Amino acid sequence: MATECRADEVIHSPVRFSIMATLAAADKAEFAFVRDTVEVSDPVLSKQAATLEKAGYVEITKGYVGKRPRTWLSLTAQGRRAFTAHIAALRAITEHTR
Repeated sequence: MATECRADEVIHSPVRFSIMATLAAADKAEFAFVRDTVEVSDPVLSKQAATLEKAGYVEITKGYVGKRPRTWLSLTAQGRRAFTAHIAALRAITEHTR
């Protein structure tokens, strides 16, 4: 199988894939929105987001809305490219099964 047909091992995890898909649809998303969309707990999202951040795919930004602390997640340019390539690889794999 050609290199371009290989799924990204970092993104391939179902939870990380869901996080990437959620973030691909926006410039940035609040932590709670991603957590609720992906349907995971705070600790699970924190751990998986940290893995994606370490890979250079996600940027985690902390700040405040009024006096309340908030965390936002966003895809980096590298993350967007990796997600697009991962989707292309999945499509290529499914094309081979037809």
